[in-house]
Amino acid sequence: MARGITESDVHTAADEIVRAGERPTVERIRAHLGTGSPNTVTRLLETWWQRLGDRLHAHHSRAVPNAPEAVATLAGEWWGLALEHARAAALEALAADRSALQAEQQALQQERDGFVAEAAALRSQVDAAAQAERLASTQAIELQRLVSRLEGQVEEIAKQRDAALARAVEADTARQATDLRIQTLQDAARIERENLAQHVRAVEDRANAEIDRARQEVKELQTRLTAVTQEHAAAQKSLRLAAEQAKTAAAKANRDAGIERARADALEKQLAKLQNLPAALEAAMLRRSEDPPKRRKSTVRKVVRGSGNRAKTPAKP
Repeated sequence: MARGITESDVHTAADEIVRAGERPTVERIRAHLGTGSPNTVTRLLETWWQRLGDRLHAHHSRAVPNAPEAVATLAGEWWGLALEHARAAALEALAADRSALQAEQQALQQERDGFVAEAAALRSQVDAAAQAERLASTQAIELQRLVSRLEGQVEEIAKQRDAALARAVEADTARQATDLRIQTLQDAARIERENLAQHVRAVEDRANAEIDRARQEVKELQTRLTAVTQEHAAAQKSLRLAAEQAKTAAAKANRDAGIERARADALEKQLAKLQNLPAALEAAMLRRSEDPPKRRKSTVRKVVRGSGNRAKTPAKP
């Protein structure tokens, strides 16, 4: 509702509208004043219509002073008709204004109902928004807790990664040290293998020399045996007469031949053992690859020394 509008303002606006040749209505007065509630303007406009007759009668009385009775009577009749016409027009305008006012009130009521419905919808939206806000706040708290837990996990994973990197560095350092030690051991093993190969070649050369010497002795023994046999045959032929002496010489020759055969057999056995020397050396090398270096060297030396001793020791008669 507009504030500050008075009855004088409404009546003055209605007079100005009439002077402009228009019928005063609620909407025209509001438009003329630029303010005013429809209910207030309607109520004040009714008082303007009620006072319009008195104002016109006073104006007519001032307009024709000292008029003849017939003129005054005719003027009174005309004035009465004018008042009736004005009253009817006023009532019609009032009815139209009331209809317009009722329509406006209905529109206002509909608008208010719309506002009420919109307010209810807004309240529902506000409630939904508040609930969504509470849910979002709960989710935010949960997400914050999850983020904190994930940050803890990330920190733990970072620590594990750093520890793994440290272990990897230590493992790499250990691997390098192991590689260096393996290389050192391989070099030492290569040098020792070369030395052992040289020693084996020397042993083989000595063994071959011993074998050749043994073969030469066997040949000499065979030659001697042949000579002894021939001498024995010659002695049998030449000493038939000396049977006892020949028998004695023959027995002695047979004994000598047996001794030489035993010696030849011993040399043959030694030769067979020397022929098996490479296999023994190979077995010693295999044991050497499994045993510590000092033990391998002592084992090979024992094998070679034993083989050499067997090769050098002649069979006793």
